[in-house]
Amino acid sequence: MLKKDNLFGELLAEFVGAFILIFIGAGSVASLVLNDQAYNMWDVGLIWGSGVTMAIYITGAVSGTHINPAVTITMAAFRDFPKFKVIPYILSQIAGCFTGALVTYGLFRQGFFVFEAANGIVRSAESGLTTAGIFTTYPKPYLSNIEAMFVEIAITAVLLMVILAIGDAKNTNAPNGKYAPFGPILVGLTIAILGASFGSLTGFAMNPARDFGPKLFLAISGWGNIALPAPNNYFWVPIVGPIVGGLLGALIYDNLVSKYIVPTALSDGGSNTSLNQDAA
Repeated sequence: MLKKDNLFGELLAEFVGAFILIFIGAGSVASLVLNDQAYNMWDVGLIWGSGVTMAIYITGAVSGTHINPAVTITMAAFRDFPKFKVIPYILSQIAGCFTGALVTYGLFRQGFFVFEAANGIVRSAESGLTTAGIFTTYPKPYLSNIEAMFVEIAITAVLLMVILAIGDAKNTNAPNGKYAPFGPILVGLTIAILGASFGSLTGFAMNPARDFGPKLFLAISGWGNIALPAPNNYFWVPIVGPIVGGLLGALIYDNLVSKYIVPTALSDGGSNTSLNQDAA
């Protein structure tokens, strides 16, 4: 189990991990929208998931790589993550996602100008949703906010069940011991699968910081109300939905699965590393 007594280092790691998430994920969508790259939903989901996997490998040994307030809150509520770290972690995650959006926009800046001019896009108008969606999430027009929230609850619940299963020392099917380094790959693959399956509905936020951090950037970069509060005041849905979903996923896993696992000694005598109590 990780010993975590360096809060400043953990917060830096959360910032870096969240930055990587948006830098890789939003970069892929920018290439899709601005440069007409031939991606499908599976491709986009796989790239976002791979960004999470990269972040875990880079920062997991320091902070556990939550990079997601839904994970941090769930770990504090259902595991032994210190509650006094919850707010600092979340602020670092939002800052990392904000900065990831900023840097990604800077690299594609000329592409935005060319694309907007060619398509008559006004950032602060409804047409601005096309480019705002590079960084943040919006639902399909036929979904109400409540319907979109239930989508986010469902997919985040599944994500947290996978994370908790991977980190469950009793779970002999989890990648324990010498196989623990495969855990981040499974987390990333889970995100890719959920994105490919349900991403077309809400953009598969599953992460309040991943959505709100970029929305803050967009709000001060010309998109205005399209970013915050977003059409139909949507901004709260990718915040509340994932948090509720994370807590629900932990409740389901702990009470319907984990409590019925018969503990056995791990065949190699090992245990999970950075995914023991935390995950991204």
